[in-house]
Amino acid sequence: MSWIRKGELTLIERLSANILKAGPMPKHVAFIMDGNRRYARKLHVERQQGHTQGFDKLAETLRWCLNLEIREVTVYAFSIENFKRAKDEVDGLMELARQKFSRLLDEQEDLEKHGVCIRVLGDLTLLPLDIQKLIAQAVLATKNHNKCFLNVCFAYTSRHEITNAVKEAAWGVEQGLIKPCDVSEFLLDECLYTSNSPDPDLLIRTSGEVRLSDFLLWQTTYSCLVFQSILWPEYSFWNLCEAILQYQLNHHALQKARDLHAEARVLRQLEADRCCAAELLQQTGLGKPLDPQLRQEAVQKYTAEREGRVHSFLTALQEKRDRFFTDLNKGSIASAKA
Repeated sequence: MSWIRKGELTLIERLSANILKAGPMPKHVAFIMDGNRRYARKLHVERQQGHTQGFDKLAETLRWCLNLEIREVTVYAFSIENFKRAKDEVDGLMELARQKFSRLLDEQEDLEKHGVCIRVLGDLTLLPLDIQKLIAQAVLATKNHNKCFLNVCFAYTSRHEITNAVKEAAWGVEQGLIKPCDVSEFLLDECLYTSNSPDPDLLIRTSGEVRLSDFLLWQTTYSCLVFQSILWPEYSFWNLCEAILQYQLNHHALQKARDLHAEARVLRQLEADRCCAAELLQQTGLGKPLDPQLRQEAVQKYTAEREGRVHSFLTALQEKRDRFFTDLNKGSIASAKA
């Protein structure tokens, strides 16, 4: 099964899609694809068959999203907690990953046609080396595509991601790229695995479970959360439409909350810059006599310096992350030649 199933919407589906698109549409949708194992039990088949059917449903869902002009999709493919499952199930999931990422490399022409950029988010060092190499090849092969984006969260949990973001910021301080006072909500945002993506507008979880299971906890603060009882392999175009309708009904309130948060974040950063500039003036003995204009100039200077440090740090961080994939890819090329 391909990563994006080919085919067009039916007439009634196209009509429904056009009606939906008359309202506000989510640009980024996240899925917790839950219910594969229960689906397998329901059909009295092996668990692995349930997981395979789940991937096939993802391919179909991506086609629906393209037709609905949803340009970014993030999926919870494999949690770090899943390593605690039975060995045969984990081994089966790893083998499925090998097959699907290998298939992705065979479908580069189709992915380029649709402009699909594949990102794999998580602690990839927890995965077998051969899967790491396949992922690196897939990420590098599609990194310049920019029409739509598929983020696959693999060996991922949100707490692990946030912990890693703090470690990345600490690395920046250790390297002398930033100062401890430069660490902020914005900086941690940029240290997350999802730094290249906007926050999801809509998060959908199937199977009737009403929890996030450590998925995108930071990023979904102002997202519309929709919990649906359908098992993931049975998911339909109409289930997706229902979730989008829920988003549209709540769009105004969600957007207002996002805008207020963005304004508050700007004000918090400005206040932090004022405090840091005042502290520097105090240390140089220039804190008392300065008039408001000179203080304002000091704040502007400090802000410019902070932004310069943060920019240099984020550039270095991106280079470090890119190097991880290029080194893995070099290893794949070397192995192939050998």
